[in-house]
Amino acid sequence: MVQKNNPAPLARDAMAYVLAGGRGTRLQELTDRRAKPAVYFGGKARIIDFALSNAINSGIRKISVATQYQAHSLIRHLQRGWNFLRTERNESFDILPASQRVAEDLWYAGTADAVYQNMDIIEDEGVKYIVVLAGDHVYKMDYEIMLRQHVDTGADVTVGCLEVPRMEATAFGVMHVDAKDRIVDFVEKPADPPAIPGKPDSALASMGIYVFETKFLMDQLRRDAATEGSNRDFGKDIIPHIVRNGTAWAHRFNQSCVRSSREEVAYWRDVGTIDAYWEANIDLTDILPQLDLYDRDWPIWTHAEITPPAKFVHDMDGRRGHAVSSLVSGDCIVSGAALRRTMLSTGARVNSYADLQDAVILPRCTINRGVRLKKVVVDARVELPEGLVVGEDPEFDAKWFRRTQNGVVLITQPMVTNYLLNR
Repeated sequence: MVQKNNPAPLARDAMAYVLAGGRGTRLQELTDRRAKPAVYFGGKARIIDFALSNAINSGIRKISVATQYQAHSLIRHLQRGWNFLRTERNESFDILPASQRVAEDLWYAGTADAVYQNMDIIEDEGVKYIVVLAGDHVYKMDYEIMLRQHVDTGADVTVGCLEVPRMEATAFGVMHVDAKDRIVDFVEKPADPPAIPGKPDSALASMGIYVFETKFLMDQLRRDAATEGSNRDFGKDIIPHIVRNGTAWAHRFNQSCVRSSREEVAYWRDVGTIDAYWEANIDLTDILPQLDLYDRDWPIWTHAEITPPAKFVHDMDGRRGHAVSSLVSGDCIVSGAALRRTMLSTGARVNSYADLQDAVILPRCTINRGVRLKKVVVDARVELPEGLVVGEDPEFDAKWFRRTQNGVVLITQPMVTNYLLNR
């Protein structure tokens, strides 16, 4: 019998290093009390769970997460939901808050510095490869495939890239590649992005995902730390230097994206604005959403709270607890209220005669009687007073809450308090 020579998975000898320190200022008040990676998504998960789940599902069993801004809720979530990795199985899960380990006056100065300041911890793990990940995007991806390309090409760095319409790439770092996808230039947020060879209307935008051999990356970080004027940033300093002086290859997302039989397109979202965040959550209420959260072959791991089932009560005209094209999480009670295209996160209470449409409700909210909401995002633990109507009068919405140009309204508890005191 002839045995096939299947190479051992490279993920076994890799660490996932997740950069999760950013605030995400474009999410406005939604990140006043939490970092962007800690923002709730899909009813029960957090944004960071996608990068972490990709790592676990790819076979990576050593994970480090660098935190900085408003880190408490993120750290608490990681401790509760990601503590199943065990050192006795040669696994590890480290949370690395900015702790002034290099100098007393220095926090993480940039994405590269967030790795540099923890070099001793990384080197102690003894892994051959390091996969640097952004912790604030929603997608499903097999990093083993990207690792294999990195080794096969002999690259110094492999950069995960997303194919986007060329003139939409002005907000990204853009890879200028040759016909084989070797990177010949890297341009940060260019006014005129370079096109993909053979595709003049498309460009390759960086996903903030990088693969290195660990020793090579450590050498680059030491060099960058000794370079005066550096921003200590992967996109601004490390990657451009390697493109000029070494070998850098692009890895296209469509080569390693994970799709169930129900997903027609390669799904990746930067939910970094209120509009994008609202849209990505509401899209999940579609009959066949572009992102399949029910894919049991590539599960999205998270902190699994022990909660009672969702409950719907009352059945009379005008006071019937029901939901249409909606996601309702555990420990929710819909008491004589109507939901359409709505996301109810864990522990929400929606009381009689309330009417919610195109609403994203974060955990532990209370929606009191007679409230009408349309096209809103309601932050966690907000209590809305009886009879409040949001989403029907743009002037009212903009006066008391945060209304985007696309008409999505963000509601937080301080906004509600101000409304009640000054109306």
